[in-house]
Amino acid sequence: MTLKLNQPESRHILGVRVDDVSLEEAINLIETWASTPVSGGRLVVTANPEYVMAARRDPAFRELINQAALVTPDGVGLMYAGRFLKQPFRERVTGVAMTHALARRSAETGLSLFLLGAAPGVAESAAEKFLELYPGVKIAGCWAGQAGLEGDAESIAQITATKPAIILVAYGMMKQDWWSVRNLSKSGAQVSIGVGGVFDYLAGKSKLAPQWMRRVGLEWLYRLWQEPWRWRRIMVAVPWFGSAVLLEVLRKRLRI
Repeated sequence: MTLKLNQPESRHILGVRVDDVSLEEAINLIETWASTPVSGGRLVVTANPEYVMAARRDPAFRELINQAALVTPDGVGLMYAGRFLKQPFRERVTGVAMTHALARRSAETGLSLFLLGAAPGVAESAAEKFLELYPGVKIAGCWAGQAGLEGDAESIAQITATKPAIILVAYGMMKQDWWSVRNLSKSGAQVSIGVGGVFDYLAGKSKLAPQWMRRVGLEWLYRLWQEPWRWRRIMVAVPWFGSAVLLEVLRKRLRI
């Protein structure tokens, strides 16, 4: 079946591009891209407020996001920001949801996935969970590797040997995205997606926040409780993001 797809409309949250895309639209785009070779492949970014604040500090990272093939609104803070800035998003599209949807699609169509990143053994445990949830899912390979330059050659050797269509990269914010910029064109894959801590969730190493906390945007608080070592990054990004959005709202109103 040939899907008729349009590139989604984009929003700009504090100067950072985020696409207004549904989960189904994102998966259909990614599946089409996986079978449509282009030079360099296509990068998918799963953005949240931390991404936006990092991009505001780092022009090179902002350019990476703004030039990506697709940037999904992962964090609930972006959903609120879109409403306040009168650029609403139709749907939140998280790395967790996309990973599950891609595994389901893989079981249906044979789309091949490579799981890269997380601690040693975690990707393998995540692959086992995928096979349990989605019998027939095609996992081309798993590799922890290293996020930095020193691990690139070994990771690329593992990936090229298995010829996946899509690489799911779980090295965390910025590291996973820069890994893709350096290596996607050499990997033979057509799409690379940064998925953060998804493998840890699948492997049972971390727990997702309760549904009510996810609904009201308190995932960051739950994650802080689970991983207190993240306090500096989270407590800087979240309040500053909210403040920056409110200032942008006021600026636009005063201009009117």
